[in-house]
Amino acid sequence: MQYYVDGFRGGDPDLKNAAPCRRDRSAFAPLPAEVDVLIAGCGPAGLCLAAQLSHFPEIDVMIVERKPGPMEKGQADGVNTRTMEMFQAFGFGEKVKRESYWVNQTAFWTPDPQNPQHVRRIGRVQDVADDSSEMPHTLINQARIHELFLEVMRKSPARLEPDYGWSVTDVSVDPDSDDHPVTVTLENAGVNAGATATVRANYVVGCDGARSNVRKAIGGALHGDAAHQAWGVMDILANTDFPDIRQKCIVSSASEGNVLILPREGGYLFRMYVELDKLAPDERVASRNLTSAHMIAAANRIMAPYTIDVKEVVWWSVYEIGHRMTDRFDDVPAGEDRNPRVFTAGDACHTHSPKAGQGMNVSMQDTFNLGWKLAHVFQGRADASLLRSYSAERWLEAKRLVETDHKWARIMSAPPGESELDGSDVPRVQKQFVENLEFTGGLAVEYVPSAIVAEPVHQQLATGLGIGRRFHSAPVVRVSDAMQMQLGHAAEADGRWRIYAFAGRADSSAPGSAIHALADWLQSDPASPVVRYTRPGEDIDALIDFRAVFQQTFDQLAYEEMPALLKPVKGRLGLQDYEKVFCTDHKGQGDIFDMRGIDREGGCMVVVRPDQYIAHVLPLGARAELAAFFDGFLLPVAAA
Repeated sequence: MQYYVDGFRGGDPDLKNAAPCRRDRSAFAPLPAEVDVLIAGCGPAGLCLAAQLSHFPEIDVMIVERKPGPMEKGQADGVNTRTMEMFQAFGFGEKVKRESYWVNQTAFWTPDPQNPQHVRRIGRVQDVADDSSEMPHTLINQARIHELFLEVMRKSPARLEPDYGWSVTDVSVDPDSDDHPVTVTLENAGVNAGATATVRANYVVGCDGARSNVRKAIGGALHGDAAHQAWGVMDILANTDFPDIRQKCIVSSASEGNVLILPREGGYLFRMYVELDKLAPDERVASRNLTSAHMIAAANRIMAPYTIDVKEVVWWSVYEIGHRMTDRFDDVPAGEDRNPRVFTAGDACHTHSPKAGQGMNVSMQDTFNLGWKLAHVFQGRADASLLRSYSAERWLEAKRLVETDHKWARIMSAPPGESELDGSDVPRVQKQFVENLEFTGGLAVEYVPSAIVAEPVHQQLATGLGIGRRFHSAPVVRVSDAMQMQLGHAAEADGRWRIYAFAGRADSSAPGSAIHALADWLQSDPASPVVRYTRPGEDIDALIDFRAVFQQTFDQLAYEEMPALLKPVKGRLGLQDYEKVFCTDHKGQGDIFDMRGIDREGGCMVVVRPDQYIAHVLPLGARAELAAFFDGFLLPVAAA
């Protein structure tokens, strides 16, 4: 992490300088009449978006939540590897790694053929495949994740805080207006319960759950089916003779159903998802009056001969599995040609079972996709038509999620007699688990070609960095200080594009080399996207952050010969940035060129979006193609 660029300041380096002209947030201050973006809901999706937008204090953001304060416990707990990569960009990935439980192995238990009323362990599977990500799969209280996002917001230049005790009841859009065309009706759920207020916004994002009023207001409806199966979930402190209680476990009994065990952070707490009763097609789970006692009794029946002695139930809930999604994630009806003003994210537009651990993760990825696009539009860097890509990209991924989770949920609940695929001793659930590892890690997302995802014309130059897929980090050494690190960790959730230039075998960036020529062109040529889209007074990397990776060791490279774009002067004091140049890691962690299939002879450049997805792979000399790509969606400075 870098700081002091605008002068020395003691204290917490995460605490940014406060922006002027911020909203009055004192105890009795009125709500604003107008905002740029109004976010409904302080769940993971809403807070992820608010945290990202708080980096841009010029965007006036309001986030409302019906509850009187932050969540304290319960609900989702699984953080997949893709989300951990995103957390690293927000600056709290290492904190989650320290506090969380790491899911290293998943154990599978099935009925013992010699005694079918008892379960036995039949196998274990490594939970995160080797080199699928540098980050672990973790489990941590959702409330803690909320707190980490809230901390980012509080320390941001905007000093953004939620407005608790308010919920959205209605949204209307004036399609003929460009001046705060969305009217939002809020209802107070606190000390002035029932009171209403009206706020006008340029954009509204509904992160208000499966019963979303924002979705209903724009005519959206969840379509899909239900499994008519009641499940219970509880976080408990308990003693047990079950030997794998500190591993993730899927336990299938002969006649009593299934249990999913998820150890939690802290060494003692664990979560259990317990299969309960079948429901009639027209029956709701609430009618059964199921309690935590029913869950505990069912868990003891399923896990026989092992028992659980519960000392404290920290949180519990009963739910019915459903797989549903909306036809669109914004307010533009099919066939209508206009830019969206209202969006939905997370459970407001797709719901599924919690047992694949995707709900919270996919919800945050929804708004991580949307946040930088909103920022580009507000900053005048891109036309509002860029916002159409949100629904286009995320709807396809939600569809994949719902279909995969639909299949997985039914396999989880399948009777033991249906557990084999091919007559082998490996249960169907274990085989499907292995096949789903990329999906459950959040790593299967692949955006199709568009204005912001290029066709894979030059994909052979970096076969392990697929266009449309997330940037798969790998170890490097930073040349200036010989620091071993992950290349992907150089990128923050700051709305900037990255161009990683991988040097050819003979290139050491001497004047006239391919890297030097590319950097000089980017810095000075009128056709360069850096020149065309960086505004007067901005740092040269304010929008496009150019970095280089060489094949030599750090001591074989002459830092003084590096082009100026790789050692730019920045900030109020004009200080030189020493953190743009990297080389391969020769200390045993792996060679990024080999690990990601990068062409060693000629090298290449990899263009990465602000949400960490790869937009383009190009030869180092493909300047016209690079310029044409950015020209396809960015607005030149003169037109901004």
